[in-house]
Amino acid sequence: MTTNERINLPLTDSAAGCSCCATAAVPDTQTAAPTITEEVLVDGMTCSHCVMSVREEIAAIDGVDNVLVELNPGGTSRVTIHSAAPIDVARVRAAVEEAGYALAGIPA
Repeated sequence: MTTNERINLPLTDSAAGCSCCATAAVPDTQTAAPTITEEVLVDGMTCSHCVMSVREEIAAIDGVDNVLVELNPGGTSRVTIHSAAPIDVARVRAAVEEAGYALAGIPA
């Protein structure tokens, strides 16, 4: 009769990995740039296609890193814009209108 014996390899420092493939830890020398978050309100979006259109137009503005939309179908939706620098509201308004919707304002 054969017996299957397990050999447990010890773990090393969690930053370096496990003992079978451990590598020297490389320090992260990059620092993240500060992110500015701005919100606008958009009227008229009703579905995921509307969200995609608005996100695509706003994301095309220079400096915009990410666009998130909280859809309120048929009402006023909240759009959150993440960027490295402040984005001019006129550019956001133009992007929203290019997508076929109306900028309702900036939340208080």
